Amino acid sequence: MKLATLDDGSRDGHLVVVDHAGTRYRSAADVARCLQAALDDWPCCEPRLRALAAELERESNAPALDLSRLLAPLPRAFEWVDGSAYLNHVRLARRARGADLPPGLESEPLVYQGGSGVLLGARSPIVLPDVSWGLDFEAEVCVVLGDVRRGVHAEEAAGAIRLVLLANDLSYRNLIPAEVAKGFGFFNSKPATAFSAFAVTPDELGAAFRGGRLHLDMRCSLNGREVGRPNAGDGMFFSFHDLIAHIAKTRDFTAGTLLGGGTVSNADPARGVACLAEQRCLELLATGVASTPFLAPGDRVRIEMLDDGRDIFGAIEQEVIAA
Repeated sequence: MKLATLDDGSRDGHLVVVDHAGTRYRSAADVARCLQAALDDWPCCEPRLRALAAELERESNAPALDLSRLLAPLPRAFEWVDGSAYLNHVRLARRARGADLPPGLESEPLVYQGGSGVLLGARSPIVLPDVSWGLDFEAEVCVVLGDVRRGVHAEEAAGAIRLVLLANDLSYRNLIPAEVAKGFGFFNSKPATAFSAFAVTPDELGAAFRGGRLHLDMRCSLNGREVGRPNAGDGMFFSFHDLIAHIAKTRDFTAGTLLGGGTVSNADPARGVACLAEQRCLELLATGVASTPFLAPGDRVRIEMLDDGRDIFGAIEQEVIAA
């Protein structure tokens, strides 16, 4: 089942179900006014949404879907927690700047809490106030959680995953060092995150979603040129189940929490990159100079996942514009 949020002028938008091909839709307003409302009452809403989705597949005159009219599936969320489950990404970045690896790298996930009050849609422009801040894209797989109780074990965590989607977790790379040096984490260096057009239930992904990992290629393009196709299952050291157990160590989480797996990264250099920082790290290690520039106005980023040529999530396609 695919769900999306149509822009109707309200903060939380209008919930719709989308057909398997991602081309037609049907209003789900009779079930829930928005996705958060559906998540709040998932046991009741899910079967009704699935029934609508089944009816939509049988319809021949459902309206065509214009992806430019969609908001993020959750235009605002209670929480946006992002992990760094791909250890190749961490190791490469630390190695390039001659820094030690964080203690316990393989025993406890790295996570940070991002801003969740304003989330961007898949076609939203990326407004860049200052090129010197070093704007970078980061392609990620994310999950939307139901209610999670404190102390949940990884073995139980699969039941907490309601939906899967993609994210462009934007970063201002040149602002990060000064913020991290303060010892209090990211803030100004993390602008609003963008999300794919569709959020899908795990069964929509079939065998590709197993063990808390999505085993499909993350295709990343910049200005029409592919820069990477890393596999999101390969190299994900901590699964989503592990991440859920980690964040719930000391507190509960409410339905509608967004949880990211971090920038997808493979050790095989032939797979390319899912962020510009990794390309710059590789250049620095090879030549001593990082030559790839960060994003500038006019640049276009595309992030997508395909299954036999079908766009599963509704590609993130954004243009950078000057403020």
